[in-house]
Amino acid sequence: MDFSIASILTLDGLTNGAIYALLGMGIVLVFTVTRVIFIPQGEFVAYGALTLAIFQTGKVPGTVWLLLILAGVAAVMELVDTWRHRGRLAPALKAAGRTFVLPAIVCAVSAWAAPRNLPLAVQAFLTLCIVTAFGPLVYRVAYQSLAGASSLVLLIVSVGVHFAMTGLGLLFFGAEGFRNPPFWDERFSVGPLNVNGQAIIIFLASAALIVMLWLYFERTLYGKALRATAVNRLGARLMGISTQAAGQLTFAMAALIGALSGLLIGPTTTIFYDSGFLIGLKGFVAGVIAGLASYPGALIGALGVGVIESFGSFWASSFKEVIVFTIILPVLLWRSLRSGHSDEEH
Repeated sequence: MDFSIASILTLDGLTNGAIYALLGMGIVLVFTVTRVIFIPQGEFVAYGALTLAIFQTGKVPGTVWLLLILAGVAAVMELVDTWRHRGRLAPALKAAGRTFVLPAIVCAVSAWAAPRNLPLAVQAFLTLCIVTAFGPLVYRVAYQSLAGASSLVLLIVSVGVHFAMTGLGLLFFGAEGFRNPPFWDERFSVGPLNVNGQAIIIFLASAALIVMLWLYFERTLYGKALRATAVNRLGARLMGISTQAAGQLTFAMAALIGALSGLLIGPTTTIFYDSGFLIGLKGFVAGVIAGLASYPGALIGALGVGVIESFGSFWASSFKEVIVFTIILPVLLWRSLRSGHSDEEH
């Protein structure tokens, strides 16, 4: 290995690490607000990349129909719950309508636009709308009724949601893999490096989203409400903050992050219906490095994961996944020794 090879591997690692950083921050966001270790975060990546790929063929993506079905299920659940709590039909219908209308509009617009071969930017925007709409619905169907359950129960539910979303991905997309066209296909030479436009797009989009998340949590009322929910759920409820709305908003943001990650990574690798699992796990490794609590820690950990994966694929390509996931072990050991807690203390 010489300097030029090391530079190329580092650039590749940082490019992938930028994607893992987004996923890691999404996992940290969901865990801090809802206590859910959101394993299906990677499925949003696959859904985003595959939805755009189907748009490129001029067909209606299967996620449109899946979103419509999920919205119908969530609306029925909202109707029943509101009827039980309030005992009146009008509020129940209103609550169900609020749950169903927006996803239905997204589905109608997407079904209209699919055969018209609109520009790539418009298709990417529709993809973001479709996949982002999944977030609140997944929370409503799978997690909202279990908001007070233990973290172990929520983890088991996450495993079930992961398998369900993977199976539905196979049903609606098939086993064939897709690679999306790049958003910018220019190439630039920087010393020994040959930087393509897609890598620049990845860095810029990741940096922009990270800055927007920081501004959202620091400068907006809704962001401060989410932070309050993350610090103390009971205290937030006593102050009038809806933990259900906070959970749905958090899952919407996680779905948006996953969809954007899918759009960014789609041109760099072939995506299959189950590709999101490994990609999401690497974001989870970054979140574990951050203790599932620190956004800057998730960013730094993700960049480290990307670089280690890149160099590991060069030295031992057959074991690159093992190398990446083994990083968790010393991190967990270090955090366990640092905490100094034992079962007898609780």
